[in-house]
Amino acid sequence: RRVHGGPPGVGKTSLGKSIAESLGRHFERISLGGMRDESEIRGHRRTYVGAMPGVLIKALRHAKSNNPVILLDEIDKVGSDWRGDPSSALLEVLDPAQNHTFVDHYLGVPFDLSRVVFIATANKLETIQPALLDRLEVITIPGYTFNEKYEIANKHLIPKMIEENGLPAKSVEITPDALTTIINNYTREAGVRELGRVVAAVFRKVAVRYSEYVKSGKKEPFETVRVVSEALQEYLGPIVYEHEIRDRISHPGVATGLAWTPAGGKVLYVEASLSRGKGKIEITGQLGDVMKESVLTAIGWIKANFDQLEFSPDVLNMSKKKDPSTFFDSVDLHVHFPAAATPKDGPSAGVTITTALVSLLTKRKALPYVAMTGEISLKGLVLPVGGIKEKCIAAQTAGIQTVVLPKRNKKDIEEISAEIRKEIKFVFVGHVNEVLEVALEKKENVTSQIEESNNRLTNVNRLSRL
Repeated sequence: RRVHGGPPGVGKTSLGKSIAESLGRHFERISLGGMRDESEIRGHRRTYVGAMPGVLIKALRHAKSNNPVILLDEIDKVGSDWRGDPSSALLEVLDPAQNHTFVDHYLGVPFDLSRVVFIATANKLETIQPALLDRLEVITIPGYTFNEKYEIANKHLIPKMIEENGLPAKSVEITPDALTTIINNYTREAGVRELGRVVAAVFRKVAVRYSEYVKSGKKEPFETVRVVSEALQEYLGPIVYEHEIRDRISHPGVATGLAWTPAGGKVLYVEASLSRGKGKIEITGQLGDVMKESVLTAIGWIKANFDQLEFSPDVLNMSKKKDPSTFFDSVDLHVHFPAAATPKDGPSAGVTITTALVSLLTKRKALPYVAMTGEISLKGLVLPVGGIKEKCIAAQTAGIQTVVLPKRNKKDIEEISAEIRKEIKFVFVGHVNEVLEVALEKKENVTSQIEESNNRLTNVNRLSRL
């Protein structure tokens, strides 16, 4: 009994089919998404009109075998209401100590399920009932790296699309540059489902050309269509995704973080602004309670370490009160998480929020190709987080060169592929001060920029006098 957990499109269901083929057993798939009626699992008593056996007995009857591989798809999306809780009914099914006497209400007699191989799939393990998850061996399937997507497209997706679109072998050639552009600029996902759709769109347009060639009745052979990077706009339209990190981190008060989502890792930006006011703290971006508390924790640490952070003179001048204890009473802080239409929550944005706020208050810009993840305590300790593998894949996709991680997550690096470890430099930290040293510009760079700006103002004033 196992559960394949991971983002959509990474092959959780396909892996279940492959296991059935390798074992030489029948394969049956049961969709649990949206199931709310306990009778769907246990069956209906025959005293009711329209009574039917449960989905498990139906699957065994369809397989004509008592030892098939049964895939319980989307087990994390099982619901519950007044009709019962299917998750609780599955406890007996997946428990090896109980399922040899499973009773379907329609049959009314015990049925032995101990010979059945059960494989579940889920996008988010947190929503599975804890007692049910305890009965399953968790196998995490993370997203694919660029090289893995490239090989999957070359060896599987392209031959599949040639066959599905009725094209002759070697009638289409997608150059390496074109395939690289498709992966980097037309898809942004952990799996390869969207990549398959984009590649299919290219082949459909080639199939139109081929059908016109067949109708024309020409005797010369069909000329191979060579898809190059420069011609992709003709097939797929304008570029969908661009690397925007350097543009986003061009001002103080912005930092790059890494987040985990059920669809895989994601690059997350945190923006902060300061204005004269009365100590108001504004937090926007459709955040959950955990992230709101992370913002307040970051502000609390900054207040406690006001003196050592060396605020910019321009920032101090915004407040009429230069006393550290009252500075924040005369300014308003606004922390924003872009892409406000997407709900966000989780305990891994603390270091990113702190870096963005310190960047704003000291006028030290965050370095453009440095991303970070980790939670902080009020004492400035960097606490470990989860989803490291997915976050690192997202960092590689976005072109991040340095990733800052909590020291206690160092053991998770062993799970990351050698390809990512070769491209990304990992820095392990135990305190917020170490994060700021890695992620922000050096202080001397800020001083030289201020002096350069002052010199420009002096020259402008001299010219205006002349």
